[in-house]
Amino acid sequence: MNWDQVEGNWKQVKGKVREQWGKLTDDHLDVIAGKRDQLAGKIQESYGVTKEEAEKQIAEWERRQKDL
Repeated sequence: MNWDQVEGNWKQVKGKVREQWGKLTDDHLDVIAGKRDQLAGKIQESYGVTKEEAEKQIAEWERRQKDL
């Protein structure tokens, strides 16, 4: 997955992110703004997981995204 493309289409992508990580608020998503490292940090913070676990979740989510 090309994260430059994700950043460029963030308004469309953030709905899919919200489906996966429902604890992330609109404010979180605005701060993330399509940046992968910011997403990992907010997942860690909101779900109490390690950086490695957050990265693993993102990688699994990326594999399921066919239309990005």
